[in-house]
Amino acid sequence: MNSNKALIRWLFIIFSVFIIALILWNTYAFFNQLKENERIKMQIWATALYELQEGNIAGSDVSEMVLNVLENNTTTPMIVHSHKEDSYDERNISQDAIDTKAKIEAKIQDFSSEYTPIEIRYNNQLLSTIYYGNSPIINKLKYYPAVLIVIMILLFAAIYFFNKTAKSAEQNKLWAGMAKETAHQIGTPLSSLVGWTEILKSEQVNPDYIKEIEKDIVRLETITERFSKVGSVPKLGKWDIVEETQASFDYLKNRSSKLIKFEIDVPDEPVFVELNKQLYSWTIENLVKNGIDAMKGKGTISVSIITTSKNALVHISDTGKGIPKKNFKRIFTPGFTTKKRGWGLGLSLAKRIIDEYHNGKIRVLKSTPTLGTTIEISLRQYKKL
Repeated sequence: MNSNKALIRWLFIIFSVFIIALILWNTYAFFNQLKENERIKMQIWATALYELQEGNIAGSDVSEMVLNVLENNTTTPMIVHSHKEDSYDERNISQDAIDTKAKIEAKIQDFSSEYTPIEIRYNNQLLSTIYYGNSPIINKLKYYPAVLIVIMILLFAAIYFFNKTAKSAEQNKLWAGMAKETAHQIGTPLSSLVGWTEILKSEQVNPDYIKEIEKDIVRLETITERFSKVGSVPKLGKWDIVEETQASFDYLKNRSSKLIKFEIDVPDEPVFVELNKQLYSWTIENLVKNGIDAMKGKGTISVSIITTSKNALVHISDTGKGIPKKNFKRIFTPGFTTKKRGWGLGLSLAKRIIDEYHNGKIRVLKSTPTLGTTIEISLRQYKKL
């Protein structure tokens, strides 16, 4: 299936290149034909000018056809240099482009590079030299291939980004499927653990041990539910962000190294926001673990909640190595990591949970090298309609 798609893609590219080459070749041939027609037209015009000048010298009348030829050329820009009077007669050229001798000479140079000047002689005497250039329609056609190439480049870029997006969407579906399958596979041994816990209770095992095991079982159930929600739109409910933050904080504190000092400062009263509890606790866990990694397992993690008239602001701070300002936004990009091990998904996942699922904001509030970093989560407070 993939090989067929690749073959179709390459056939489309080859066909597109062929069409472009065909158009460019025909444009080039048409352009050269127009230039040749322009040259022939100017040869006729030069012949008519010769007839006029010869008639003036001989004192004979000039035919009406000659005059019509001279008058009807209103498109070809030209400069006629009369050598006897050393004068210049300009036709079909804007006066602003030839209002000085220097501009006239520059224009003559341009015309000479486009067409060979036409000389008019009478009895071996050089009477005039005609310098002429491309008519406006030829000049417009001259840039047509470049415009066409730009359009095709933009088209190929659009196709490339479309394919890249489609591939990314396909990979996202794959990861979502794997996450759901993982959640399903975890469910079986998790049910067994619940059963073994009940057996341990009947065996008079220390209740404190069983209590801790039950906490870990609840944690595994939470992780299973998280993975089962990957790829689905989560349901939000009215929850106290103070209580949910405190619960996640306490769980991580009890299972982290004693070298990590945990501090929390939250309001005494409830602060309600629209949350998905499992995904929010996943976010707090990712941010706290990221802070612990930045401190290399030793330092202080601080969590605080501040309320404004509309929002609840959650600040997670560490005393780690800090983040350069240029990376404030990059750290939330999937795959970006400064650690030797890791996939760089924790912060990007946190951003997706907060930004896309909760319509909130997450950002680096501040960071100082060697002193630490503060990440801010902003969620709108729940307002009952």
